[in-house]
Amino acid sequence: MEFDIESLFTYHSPKDDQIPRYKRLRESAKEFAQTIVACCPDSADRTAAIRKVREAVMTANASIAVNE
Repeated sequence: MEFDIESLFTYHSPKDDQIPRYKRLRESAKEFAQTIVACCPDSADRTAAIRKVREAVMTANASIAVNE
């Protein structure tokens, strides 16, 4: 797989309907993170789960920014 390094490391300002989609992703992830906190005991695994939710949002946002 060949990478477009220039595109991957360039700021992509939001356009068109991207801002509401970024917001929807953040809101959904926040709700899921709150569910994790409510259901799981305080532990390294819970912390890791929250981190992965955050990472998933960032990766989803990147998929929008870089590929549109």
